[in-house]
Amino acid sequence: MPVVVFRRNGQTYREEVKANTNLVVRAGIKQFPFPHLRYECGMGKCAHCACRVLAGQAQLPAPNWKEKKQLGDRLDAGYRLVCQLWIDHDIELEQGDELPETR
Repeated sequence: MPVVVFRRNGQTYREEVKANTNLVVRAGIKQFPFPHLRYECGMGKCAHCACRVLAGQAQLPAPNWKEKKQLGDRLDAGYRLVCQLWIDHDIELEQGDELPETR
């Protein structure tokens, strides 16, 4: 089972999750990383869930059109929309307090 390491506000949270897990869905039903993950729409429209991928980027699928539209150049800095990711491997994410600018 994949291990998720999530960093926010100087804290680190680590938990094993089932394969094919979406972290925004888990947060919505009050499971890890709730209440630490910032999110809103869950549909790739707002970018509130944007996180920088610190480890595990190579195993992620290519960004979809929603991520390209919302994140633009921030994709090159390693940002992804967590609502658009289904986790099948170990991953380390960091979310700051600032919202990335959207397009």
